[in-house]
Amino acid sequence: MAYKIRAVLAEDWVLLRELRLASLADPVASVAFNETYENAAAQSDEFWRRRAAQGTEGALAETFIGEDEDGGHWAGSATVLDEGEHAYVVGVYVRPGHRGTGLADGLFRAVEDWACERHYVRRMLLHVHEHNARAEAFYRRIGYVRTGRYVSDPKAPVLKEYEMERELRGR
Repeated sequence: MAYKIRAVLAEDWVLLRELRLASLADPVASVAFNETYENAAAQSDEFWRRRAAQGTEGALAETFIGEDEDGGHWAGSATVLDEGEHAYVVGVYVRPGHRGTGLADGLFRAVEDWACERHYVRRMLLHVHEHNARAEAFYRRIGYVRTGRYVSDPKAPVLKEYEMERELRGR
């Protein structure tokens, strides 16, 4: 399947909200995301407008989406944050029917290309929940490795979210 990968635009806020709520309703959401469906669903339209516009307003963040070949159906997304010498990938989601199609690879190319445009960014970082083996296997396949650091899962502090990184220079 072919996808068009692009940055979210301000006028995309309704589609962005729908995809985010779908991601949080997914059965793997409890280990993939720190936000809950209930909290996201309670956000105002203005919140979603601001979130969709963050990239076009020059914020240090950008969300990329993958549209199916017909355009209009969002199949997945990934957000990247500029944090100085590293860029941090968050909110990665691919709808179940699009997993294993190459969409996640395309989304990661987009976030890494965005980071590479900032010549001071040296590496990509992300966190993966200890019970999200499928996601960790994907991250390893595309070159991410555990750093040895972790944070506690804010929803269940006895569980860990492992930090993974990928060097950008020389890629």
